[in-house]
Amino acid sequence: MKKIPTLETERLILRPFTLEDAPDVQRLAGAREIARTTLNIPHPYEDGMAEGWIETHQEKFEKGQALELAVVKKEEGKLIGAIALFIQEAFNTGELGYWIGRPFWNSGYATEAAGRIMEFGFEELKLNKIFGRFMENNPASGSIMKNLGMNEEGHLRQHVRRMGSYYDIKIFGILKSEFEDRKNRK
Repeated sequence: MKKIPTLETERLILRPFTLEDAPDVQRLAGAREIARTTLNIPHPYEDGMAEGWIETHQEKFEKGQALELAVVKKEEGKLIGAIALFIQEAFNTGELGYWIGRPFWNSGYATEAAGRIMEFGFEELKLNKIFGRFMENNPASGSIMKNLGMNEEGHLRQHVRRMGSYYDIKIFGILKSEFEDRKNRK
């Protein structure tokens, strides 16, 4: 069995989810503000959904499909969100995905976690490109991607329907060479 890694940043630990995290996942991801601005989080977030989701992580990691980690504040050990890379092995790319619970917004946690998982993706998984998508009603996610050095690569008009409304999707990406150049300049 391949072990899901634990990664650290200055303020965060990015670790494998456990079933004990399920109540916090349901509470945080279940907030309407989270579901409204993400593509794949259900609303309402019903009992058992968090456990079912967590139970898929090990198999997806072993198959090389995804690395999904809990975002935990280092000081308190408190779960605040999730960060993931969804791997497309045939193309040597990873899609970045994340959510941070509403009480922890505007603190730089998503940028910090995403920067670390991108580093892992390029350096350990040897990906050539990492990209992300966000809905137009979530400009904060676009700011995160820009802060990470990602470039806008596409704009899909009224591409998704979420909670009864159509939304544009923006796509941002960064190549390994661009990531390395950016890292070397710091």
